[in-house]
Amino acid sequence: MEIEVICTGDEVLTGKTVNTNFSWITNKLETYGLVVRRGVTVGDDREELLRAFRDAGARADVVIVNGGLGPTVDDLSQEVAAEAAGVELVLNETWLARLHEMFTARGRTMTENNKIQAMLPEGAELVDNPVGTACGFGVDIGQARFYFTPGVPREMRRMVDDELLPRLLKRSGERRFIHLKRFHSYGLGESHVDEMLTGVEDMAPDGSVKLGFRTHYPQLETKLLVSAPDEPGAFERLAPLVDEVRARLGNFIIAEDDDSLEGVIHKTLSAAGQSLAVVEDFTGGQVAARLTLVPGGESVLSAGHVAPADESRARLLGGPVDADGPELAAQLARAARTAAGATFGLASVCEAVADELTESITIAITIDSADGSATKVSRFAGARDWMRLGAVEMTLDCLRRYLEDRPLEQKNDFER
Repeated sequence: MEIEVICTGDEVLTGKTVNTNFSWITNKLETYGLVVRRGVTVGDDREELLRAFRDAGARADVVIVNGGLGPTVDDLSQEVAAEAAGVELVLNETWLARLHEMFTARGRTMTENNKIQAMLPEGAELVDNPVGTACGFGVDIGQARFYFTPGVPREMRRMVDDELLPRLLKRSGERRFIHLKRFHSYGLGESHVDEMLTGVEDMAPDGSVKLGFRTHYPQLETKLLVSAPDEPGAFERLAPLVDEVRARLGNFIIAEDDDSLEGVIHKTLSAAGQSLAVVEDFTGGQVAARLTLVPGGESVLSAGHVAPADESRARLLGGPVDADGPELAAQLARAARTAAGATFGLASVCEAVADELTESITIAITIDSADGSATKVSRFAGARDWMRLGAVEMTLDCLRRYLEDRPLEQKNDFER
């Protein structure tokens, strides 16, 4: 099945907006064995869009169009799709009613131009958007089935996951059960993990499980994609490979599937009725921010302090700062835990706050509890934002390891 993706919008064409939607769509489809053969970006120009739709309709079997479904004058996807399909635009009463419901639920009045979002090519298939006002739709242009999706990333992703993937798999003739197992790790590079997992893919009969990777520093996603005639058969084939990946990657696995590092930490603390107080300097509050991104995260985070200067540290310590490095991290973790009445104190400090010219920093991380403490010291090298990302991830990973009674000192590929 030939699949193409057309992304629309002047802001995308000119580079003012980085086109992450295209990479997300192609990566998601490839995960399920659906390969995109061509990608095109077109600005908000009626004639160029019309040409792009007709050209793709003459070549492909399926075309996904992203963007141009808003209520403003530069949102042209519905109009041009209708022209390319040789039909009129008509009002979709079902979506118009949904729009009224959405605006009423939010205590807002729907403006007249929002009605444009309910105008679809005659005969188009409505594709639901439960988190936004721009409905998707499917329509035939030439030999291809076109699916139109909103440009807002979270709306597009929800639509692809819930609506388009089932349609595309059915259209491709795939009658097998497909399941994706994901492992999220921190501390190992892609080439290292590839070497560690040599031979794992060969454990599956008839090549029914494929091993793959996706790097998004500081994490690495390891994927096992299984294909089988039915669901029980798929999980039967997958099970020994899952166990093998867990055994080989061990403590470097921070979460699996839709879970996250901060989600694992939250579940562990919440299940035990425990709490945490955090002190940061170089990471600037990003450790605490990650924890509060988890729904209910505030219930386990008792306090969060950003203390890059001795004055702020002295206020926490209740006296002058007379230590640095691991000793200072231990003092701050204990002081924060005591002041907040938390189960654990976590401090992440560097030997000096990095400036623009700094190429490396040393981070000391301490987790303190009434039963004792544990510390890890690591050096990061690279650009400032790169080092900060690594420091945040290592701090959270140290906390995860401590809570799971795993070793903190295990060296990883990113330490210097």
